[in-house]
Formats: sequence, structure tokens, C-alpha cells
Amino acid sequence: AFFGETYALLDTAAEVSVQAASDTSVLYLSLNRILAPAGQQNPLFALLSRRLLQIFAGRNLTLTRKIAHVTCRSTREKLLSFLSSCAQDSGSAVFSIPFDRQQLADYLAVERSAMSAELSRMKKDGLLDYHKNHFRLFTK
Repeated sequence: AFFGETYALLDTAAEVSVQAASDTSVLYLSLNRILAPAGQQNPLFALLSRRLLQIFAGRNLTLTRKIAHVTCRSTREKLLSFLSSCAQDSGSAVFSIPFDRQQLADYLAVERSAMSAELSRMKKDGLLDYHKNHFRLFTK
């Protein structure tokens, strides 16, 4: 997993503290070598630059989607926004999410009990079916 790359690219100093939960390897990179002009850049660093940009873009997309979900007004709207996005990503109305109920509630910034109650109502209303983290969305 990557961490700290955002701070490394900023011109301002940032105090960051990290504690590893297990044995960890740390790779310190020279930004000057990675960001060198194209003609002066080592091919390995060019590949690394491209990969870092892909990581940044992916994280940006993830955060943009999360903002879209959590800014919905109601718990139902947040759930529908998130679940519809998951269905679209999977290319199917049947899909699994990477969260348990508490993680989903935390991700959507809602109370777990209220979210679970809303999922039950949505199931009763025929909008979806689910078992644990496996969902099926129905179109109306």
C-alpha cells in the first residue's frame, strides 16, 4: 500500500506520523529523479511516474464518488447512490460490496441501525434483495 505520496508532492512541509501494524519495508523515492524532464528520466522512473499518476487518479475517483454518495440527503438516497455505483462497476444488478454493515454505515456517514432499517424497508419495497454483503438491485 502507498501512503505519504500526496505530502511528498506538496511544496509545503507536512508533519506526518505513521505506525506500522506489522513488519514493513519503506521505500524512499527522490521526487527530483522521478519528475525529471522526459529526456533525462530513467525509464524505470518514467514507469513509476505513470503508475503514481494512476494511483492518484484512482484515489481521486474514489473520493469523488464518496462525496457524491455522502452528500445525498437521506439514508435511502445514500444507499441507492452507493449500490447503483457498485452495480454499474460490476456490470450487473447482482454484486458484492467490500464492506460489512458497520463499514458501510461508516463509509456513508450514517448510523448502522438506521441504515439497516432502511435496507429492510428498501427490500420490502422491492428495490433490492441482499444477504450480508451480496446485493441484487431491481429496476422499476
